[in-house]
Amino acid sequence: MRMDDAIRDALALTPASTAWERTVEITTVGGRSGLPRRIEIWFYRAGDANYLTGMPSPTPDWFRNLQVNPQFLFHLKHGVRATLKATARPVTDPDERRRVFTEIVAELNQPANPGRLTVPTKVEDWMNGSVLLEIQFDD
Repeated sequence: MRMDDAIRDALALTPASTAWERTVEITTVGGRSGLPRRIEIWFYRAGDANYLTGMPSPTPDWFRNLQVNPQFLFHLKHGVRATLKATARPVTDPDERRRVFTEIVAELNQPANPGRLTVPTKVEDWMNGSVLLEIQFDD
């Protein structure tokens, strides 16, 4: 699907974006099974890019799937409905991870916290215990 203005607007999250606006589904290919796996997840925006991550925890299955096959489908489902082809780029550089997590944590720690997280949450916790992938949308 080609990106139109409505899709671009849906991807352009701001600190005022709600949990509803951040909620999407992704379809990955199982790393061992080769079968499609669809889950609901939040996405985030930092700078001019979109990211997938999870609260500090053990490595999630969706991340392991994307390590084996980085191509996936990104399903917008609130407001705009669209399925976009994308590729996941692992973010491993410590400086880049800190920059992105600093923006994500700042949004989560605001008074209008978009999630139901216990705040304050800390950048160091995310740096040490969270996966981080940049979403690169295919043209």
